[in-house]
Amino acid sequence: MRWVHQFGLEIDKRICPYLKPTNDSYRVDETYIKVKGQWKYLYRAVDSEGSTVDFMLSENRDLHAAKRFFKKVLSSQHNSSPRVITVDKNPAYPPALEQLMNEKELSKKTIIRQTKYLNNIVEQDHRFIKKITNAMMGFNSFRTAEKTISGIEAFHMLRKEQVEISPVLSDVDWIHKLFELAA
Repeated sequence: MRWVHQFGLEIDKRICPYLKPTNDSYRVDETYIKVKGQWKYLYRAVDSEGSTVDFMLSENRDLHAAKRFFKKVLSSQHNSSPRVITVDKNPAYPPALEQLMNEKELSKKTIIRQTKYLNNIVEQDHRFIKKITNAMMGFNSFRTAEKTISGIEAFHMLRKEQVEISPVLSDVDWIHKLFELAA
């Protein structure tokens, strides 16, 4: 796990320019991660094809955290403007999205669907993250959790082939190119 703590955030930053564009139908949900014996919230969004749109670890599950997450999602360069956002029954999502519409950060034409059954894609995508983090039995600090989850999510995006990699390069050669290392 040392490589994740050392390079997780850096890999996440460096693959951003290479991410393939997502489609315009988002599924948003949150899951729980244990940090210092307390449950924290991992907000995640995927598109209708299962590609990761974005993620954010938060200490709270409230309006402010939901709004901060949606701002992060909307500011990502590889994301298209959402046509439909499907959320579960979390009461913080609709007011957060309405505030973003009023602030003109989100189009008023965006459809917000609040149903728990259309979020199966994101629920299944949580499974991969939970499989790795549950084996760790929690994190000792919030910062460590953020770094580790960034690395895990970055490699999950690589595994899901969301990153445009030259077909000539192997994964190792591509990582060398990403970090400008001599081969």
